[in-house]
Amino acid sequence: MTRSPTGTKLAQQQDQPGVVYRRCGCRGEDGKQLGFSCPGLEHVSHGRWYFAVQVDGVDGRRTRIRKGGFATEPDARRAMAQLQSLPSAEAVARTWTVGRWLRFWLADIERHEAVRASTLAGYRRVVDGYLIPELGHIRVSKLRTKKVQRALDRIASRHTRNGRLIAASTVHGIRAVLRSALSHARRTGLVGFNAAWRIKTPNGVRAYPVVWTPAREREWRLHGVRPRVACWDLPHLGRFLEAVQDDRLFALWWLVALHGLRRGELAGLRWQDLDLVGRELTVREQMIVIDGQTLLGPPKSEAGRRTLALDETSVKIFRQYRREQARLRGGKLDVLDPLFTRVDGNPVRPDWLTREFQRRCADLGLPPVRLHDIRHGSVSIDGAAGVPLKLTSQRAGHSSVVTTVDIYQHVFPETAHAEVAKTAALILRHAKLRMRSGGASQA
Repeated sequence: MTRSPTGTKLAQQQDQPGVVYRRCGCRGEDGKQLGFSCPGLEHVSHGRWYFAVQVDGVDGRRTRIRKGGFATEPDARRAMAQLQSLPSAEAVARTWTVGRWLRFWLADIERHEAVRASTLAGYRRVVDGYLIPELGHIRVSKLRTKKVQRALDRIASRHTRNGRLIAASTVHGIRAVLRSALSHARRTGLVGFNAAWRIKTPNGVRAYPVVWTPAREREWRLHGVRPRVACWDLPHLGRFLEAVQDDRLFALWWLVALHGLRRGELAGLRWQDLDLVGRELTVREQMIVIDGQTLLGPPKSEAGRRTLALDETSVKIFRQYRREQARLRGGKLDVLDPLFTRVDGNPVRPDWLTREFQRRCADLGLPPVRLHDIRHGSVSIDGAAGVPLKLTSQRAGHSSVVTTVDIYQHVFPETAHAEVAKTAALILRHAKLRMRSGGASQA
């Protein structure tokens, strides 16, 4: 660790454990910094002292750490010795910023294909849009819970383009991404604790889907008031299916109503997935769109890989659809061809399906719903039809029946009235009541 006041000596000593050198910020006539070549460095009081060492990085490669601003050479040497006494990961943490770590973490996830492409794209949006602007400048070793809390508080106070506060679920998602990144940093020894663990986030009310009852529909038509998330009742769904029964993609719309497939799953289906003899449809892949590019990948979860039974009506619909597609393609249907295509023969895309569905709804004057809301309705129709909950959960591709019950399965009004009547009848078997026509009942 020899004193090196010039750039030449510094370059010659990069293979040593560490170097100490002096430089300044003076600039020449061309406006460029003189650095090591400044004549003023001949004076003891001119410039500041720096050190440079190489340590094992978190990626397994040697990384160079440089730090400066010391008044004297002994100060720089003491700081270098202190840094060299630390484990390599901890030494890196003192020089890497949160932004640099987040970039490395994303690259590491992509390299090992640890998550789905769409999930990785979501992580990138959170990192670039929220975490790096708020926390990216902080050294990893200096990141504390208080700083993370203040950053998330600032994010939670932002407003969206429509003037509303950012959704609580979005803030929860941002914290989840940071927590995951810092958990990986802790596993590598970069930090000793996760600063995103004990963070208070806004309490949001989950928007549960409701049914478009006649009263809600009247309110919407008269005043434009609509629920945040709503699905059609059975008459609405019936009107839609009747209106699109001559549509080229009627088989797709029928499949959404019957089984509630996700739009990416619909776009990812191939002819090999359809078995009309065995009356089954297998979901193996889904299509996702990232930065305008379409990719085929696994379903949302392992439970998304499933085989769905087809009833006789579905078999008839798909046989007719297959005959029509074979006619349009000159009798040739390859098993690897997409099951659903646009008029030009290209596969349907998830975003295209959304636009097509919205256009048809607007043309029919039906209450507004999203394509995904038909999935909500399909799960609820199962409940109204008395389908066992476990089977409904499997058909929907949920990893747990808790998801089916907690989020998706609301009850149609007629089903609710029928069920409460059953409950009342059970009570009345054990309570003989006299009903008064003009007042309350009494025992």
